[in-house]
Amino acid sequence: QVQLVESGGGLVQAGGSLRLSCVVSGIRFSISSMGWYRQAPGKQRDLVARITSDGNTNYADSVKGRFTISRDNAKNTVYLQMNSLRPEDTAVYYCAAPRAWGQGIQVTVSS
Repeated sequence: QVQLVESGGGLVQAGGSLRLSCVVSGIRFSISSMGWYRQAPGKQRDLVARITSDGNTNYADSVKGRFTISRDNAKNTVYLQMNSLRPEDTAVYYCAAPRAWGQGIQVTVSS
């Protein structure tokens, strides 16, 4: 079955950085578009960044210039590098594959 396992979350001060990783199994990763979403308490789950199989990316306006999504097809892993973090980036972050989600990982940014 499809499994997506996120890591790298935690608590960081505003202005700091974190890198999320998502290791994927059970799909043909190299031909799959992958994404990162986030959900803050009381809010809907929103797209943060997406990367296609050929490396094209798109970002939510709120994270452009601060976050970078990338992938390593040899490792079946997608990354989200988050720089210049803000308190409003606090949320549970989810890795997404076609028709599958990770379990989510908490990112907390303190002011």
